[in-house]
Amino acid sequence: MSGGVPGEHWPHEYPRRASLPAAAGAARPGTPAAGPPPRAGHRVDERRGGARDGWTISSLLVGEGEPAELIALVDEDCDWWDLFRSTGTATVNVLGPGQGRVADAFARIAPSPGGPFRTGEWTDGTHGPRLIDAAGWVGVRLVDATPDHAGWALLVRATVEELDLADGVDALEHRYGRYV
Repeated sequence: MSGGVPGEHWPHEYPRRASLPAAAGAARPGTPAAGPPPRAGHRVDERRGGARDGWTISSLLVGEGEPAELIALVDEDCDWWDLFRSTGTATVNVLGPGQGRVADAFARIAPSPGGPFRTGEWTDGTHGPRLIDAAGWVGVRLVDATPDHAGWALLVRATVEELDLADGVDALEHRYGRYV
């Protein structure tokens, strides 16, 4: 998969923030771009009137262009999809090293007493909840609320509206059944 740091391999330049916000209520960036190469450990989060939900997405692709798009395979029966379809916005949290527990909690394969948002420290962003110590996040807007199927999953497309990448932090990877 190909992503890239804006300005490195892109035909156009996007500004980017130097680091993730350190506390709740931090400033919200508003610059479009696409994030680092997607890997397992990307979490998509959404909120509606105070309701939050999230889902671990492992099949994710960045489509370069103007505007850039994220393309994901999503289980149409997951609760998160209903929330994303109704609000039209979501945050993709790019998990970093040591955040495998967060991915597992949102994939509903590990316990998280009090709900998955009790795993890690969160702040509300313009597109949905953001994990404070994530390797990055991308604010997206749904392209089509009735997407086509790709196999058993929905082929969901969303335009990139906001981006924040932490300097010097690699994305969480899942290889051979383990997080690295």
